[in-house]
Amino acid sequence: MALEQPPDDWQRPDEGARVKRPLRRPVRGLPLRAVAPNAVTALALCFGLSGIRFGIGGEWERAVLMIMVAGVLDGLDGRVARMLHGASRFGAELDSLSDVVSFGVSPAVVIYLWALIGVPKVGWICALILAVFCALRLARFNANIDVTEQPHKSAGFLTGVPAPAGALLAMLPMYCWFWSGIDWFRSPLLVAPWISFIALMMVSSIATFSWSSMRLRRNIRFEALAVVVLFGAALLSAPWQTLTVVCAGYLAMIPFSMRAYARVRRLRAAALRAGAPADPA
Repeated sequence: MALEQPPDDWQRPDEGARVKRPLRRPVRGLPLRAVAPNAVTALALCFGLSGIRFGIGGEWERAVLMIMVAGVLDGLDGRVARMLHGASRFGAELDSLSDVVSFGVSPAVVIYLWALIGVPKVGWICALILAVFCALRLARFNANIDVTEQPHKSAGFLTGVPAPAGALLAMLPMYCWFWSGIDWFRSPLLVAPWISFIALMMVSSIATFSWSSMRLRRNIRFEALAVVVLFGAALLSAPWQTLTVVCAGYLAMIPFSMRAYARVRRLRAAALRAGAPADPA
């Protein structure tokens, strides 16, 4: 059988010529590590909006629980992003939007329906103050993301009360009403000034402790673990009383944080004066 001859114009490739390989297609789509933190943030937003739904239905305990779950998820999304190296500008903006709804709009609507609906004009103004001031706080936070000089942050402090803590504090009269049943905690004369005060604390410039910058000594690791276990047991057995104590403790720590930051400022000023050149005579 005769072999098939190559065409006349066929040329043998040079022995040293490289064989071109087909190029790989670029990988398209977002990696899972970038989607997971945003999914947690979106889930927190869903819980915050669900708090409004339960508030409209008069299920106050479930409404508060939804906002608290949103706060837990808000604390997890940033850690998930850092762990998976999935932090992005889009995630930061989505987180701020979720915080405005979950810790500003949702608590304001729930508290208004719970205690302030009897005084619709003044009550709605106070509810608006809580929601808008929460948005202003988060806008200030976003505006300072790229600022290099942040005295509070560099010293391990926060500026004002953070949004999740503000929502937790704003609902303090509800906790007291849940476990005591005293109608005075539901009075607009108490609730309206209270949520206005918390709103002012969120946009204030006072220094508050940052949990992420706090460090425990190694010799009290066992004691700290025991405190966490006791707190978890108390939260499961008596949640509203425990949250009342937590809010009172947080408010009691604010003067100490202000005092600690004032000490840091004095030390910085002394260091600058010591390092400054002497004035010529």
